[in-house]
Amino acid sequence: MPLMNPERVVLITGLPTFAARHLLLTLVEREPNSNYYIIVPEHLRERLQSSLTAPLPDNVSVFTGDTVQIDLGLSGPEYVEIIDNVTDVYHMASIFYIGVDVKQARRVNVDGTLNMLQAASEMPNLNRFNHFSTAFVSGDRTGVIMESELNLGQKFRNPFERTKYEAEILIQKWRERLPITIFRPTLIVGDSRTGEIDRTSMSGPYTLMKTMLGAPVDVAIPLPGKGDKPLNLVPIDWVCESIHVLSRLEEAVDKTFHLADSNPLSARAVFELVAVAGDRRLPRGRVPYPLSKLVLDLPFIKRLFLPHKQFLEDFNQLAIFNLLNTTTLLEGQGRTCPPLSTYIGRLVRYMVESGL
Repeated sequence: MPLMNPERVVLITGLPTFAARHLLLTLVEREPNSNYYIIVPEHLRERLQSSLTAPLPDNVSVFTGDTVQIDLGLSGPEYVEIIDNVTDVYHMASIFYIGVDVKQARRVNVDGTLNMLQAASEMPNLNRFNHFSTAFVSGDRTGVIMESELNLGQKFRNPFERTKYEAEILIQKWRERLPITIFRPTLIVGDSRTGEIDRTSMSGPYTLMKTMLGAPVDVAIPLPGKGDKPLNLVPIDWVCESIHVLSRLEEAVDKTFHLADSNPLSARAVFELVAVAGDRRLPRGRVPYPLSKLVLDLPFIKRLFLPHKQFLEDFNQLAIFNLLNTTTLLEGQGRTCPPLSTYIGRLVRYMVESGL
C-alpha cells in the first residue's frame, strides 16, 4: 500500500532495461519512504517480472503505458494520478541498440522525451526532471570533451548517438521552464559488487571479453588496433548511486554530468585484466585498425557486426571526458568510480558461471 506521507513521489521510465531496473532498486533501497511509479509497455511486463529476483515492494506502482504515446499511453485517471503526485522524474526510456532504424530510434529517444517533458510541465509538485543521456552525444569528437559542450559540429556513427544528441538539443529549449539535470554515462558494464551484467546487451566490450574467455587457454587473442586509447568503463551500481546523489542536490539543477572513470585504463590494459581474471594468455599483437575497419565496412559483414564496428571505433578513439561538474558535487560524498581492477574479476566470473 502506498505510504501516506512519502518523502518523494518518483516516476521512472525505461523499465525493464538493465540501467532503469538498477536505478529503481537503488532508489527503493536508499529511499524506502518514497513512492514510485514505473511505466512499462504491455509487451515488456513479463520481461520485467523475470528480471527481478524478488517482488517489488508495496510502494512501487506499475502502470502499463508507453512514453511515445499520447498521455504516456495511460488511462485518464492514471495520467491524472501521476501528474498530480509526482515530484521527481527519471527519464531512462531509450533505444540504445546500435543497429536500430533511425526513425524508430528518433520516435523513442526524441519524441518520447518530448512527451515526458510535456507531462512534466503539467506536474504542480515537480522538483526535478532527470534525463538519462550518454557521453557519446559527442559523436566522433576527440580530445577533451566538457560537460557543458554539446553542439560542436560532431558527426555521429549510429542512430543512437544522433538521436540522444537530438534529445539533448530538445531539452535545452525546456531548461527555462523545468528544473532539469542531464546524466551522460560512458560505457556501462556490470555491477561492481555482484558482477551481474546486462544479458540483453552482449555487444561492445563484452564481445571481445567473450572471445578471449572462449579461446583455448594457450591462445593469445590479438586486439583490433593498438589499444593505447582510454577505454572508459563504469559499473552500473556506481552510475545509479551517482544519479541518486546528484539528482537530490539543488546545485545540480541546469547542469550536465559526465558519469565516467576519472582514471580510465587503456583498452589494452582493460583486456589484459580480463585475460588475467579469466586465466587466459595476455592479448598479443594486433590487427591494424584500418584493416579491421575496412573489413567491417563490407556490406555483407556490416549488417551482422554493426555493434562490433561501433565498439571498434570506441576502442580506437581518443576521447577524454572532463568531469568538473561531477567531481565538484560528488567530492566528499565517497562516490568516486571504483577502479576496474577491483571488480573485473566479478564480471568475468559472472560471464563464465552464466554461460554468456
